[in-house]
Amino acid sequence: MANTIALIAHDSRKEDIVQFALAHAPILSRYHLIATAKTSEQIQTATGLFVEQKLTGSRGGVIQIAAEVASGNVLAVIFLVDPLISRSQPHRDALLHLCHIHNVAVATNLATAEAIATQLAKTRVAHLIFNPVSGQRDAQQDLLLIRELLEPHLSLRIHQTTPEVNPTQLAHAAIANHADLVIAAGGDGTVSAVAGALIGTAIPLGIIPRGTANAFAVALGIPGLLSVRNACQIILAEHAQTVDAAYCNGFPMILLAGIGYEANVVEAANRELKDQWGTLAYLMAGWQSIDEQETFETEIEAEENTYKFEAGAITIANAAPPTSILAQGAGQVIVDDGLLDVTIATAENKLHAVTTMLRLLGAAITKTEVNQQNVIHGRTRRLKVTTNPPQKVVVDGEIIGTTPVEVECIPRGLTVFVAKSS
Repeated sequence: MANTIALIAHDSRKEDIVQFALAHAPILSRYHLIATAKTSEQIQTATGLFVEQKLTGSRGGVIQIAAEVASGNVLAVIFLVDPLISRSQPHRDALLHLCHIHNVAVATNLATAEAIATQLAKTRVAHLIFNPVSGQRDAQQDLLLIRELLEPHLSLRIHQTTPEVNPTQLAHAAIANHADLVIAAGGDGTVSAVAGALIGTAIPLGIIPRGTANAFAVALGIPGLLSVRNACQIILAEHAQTVDAAYCNGFPMILLAGIGYEANVVEAANRELKDQWGTLAYLMAGWQSIDEQETFETEIEAEENTYKFEAGAITIANAAPPTSILAQGAGQVIVDDGLLDVTIATAENKLHAVTTMLRLLGAAITKTEVNQQNVIHGRTRRLKVTTNPPQKVVVDGEIIGTTPVEVECIPRGLTVFVAKSS
């Protein structure tokens, strides 16, 4: 669906279109606006809205707008005409003719302009943040399918990430532009960055999983990599669930923080390895890291108490799928209980480590707590972790530094579209 609204007015109707823009500024601010030169200047001065300025009508501004209509970029045209101008105006007539040909809504008086504004107010504006390098599928084919499925139902703004423009920047821009919902199409890094910007805004997040692991989507029961179509259907169904979020040393966290072993695994599973092996990259990196991981002294402050342990891996989870094995000390991570799940594990040797992980996986499958001396589990709203020596810390798949860390849960801080439970 196109996202541009064109605003034009004959000289005698300039004040009318300015008053129209003032009255409907909250709606118009959600769209890209274009206008002929004088109209643009007056609307911007009166409303503060950004309006892309074309030439004056007499110098070809109307023809420029007509070209935008012919290119399929324009959603609606508000052209307030002077009814006393009876002579034919080729530029005006050509624009109105193109609106009819391309089925673009057009208003030539205030009554029809109000009707368009009313319809626009009912149309939900969605900002799609699309990472073209996520996963191993054909990105452009996925984007075409997403547009085909969503554009008939939503006013869709499409933003692609680049090395210079990250998902967080795009998400903040979408919030500033009064998005009704924001959709993240990519892997866990993209989803986490977008979700982090949305914490506390009540703006719903739609997820189209296109990454290697898609852990957050799996944790919420959203179809994975091969189900772009199903993910879009979930977004259109608009069944929202509020779930917890968290901050780790100020970094937004929707999945988990890993200290020690897990951080080393994520660091080892680089993009080249993931491109070559997909999800097996994590298994390969994990197997290698078992030999390299040493235990470390740990001090945890939580609930006004201090606890000391020897640990090889610490996982602090806000949400986690069963495949996030080291988060499964309780057998499951509850996404809306207002608490963080803390699992601390040690292992004497490689065999002991593998046995521990298998028991944690079994706990996840049966949703029962692990009963094993070398695995400790607890739940808390916030905690501080200090280690000796300092350990690398990974948050939602990204290394953020080393310990110490402070993590705090934000109960029901994020709204996400999920599949309806049967």
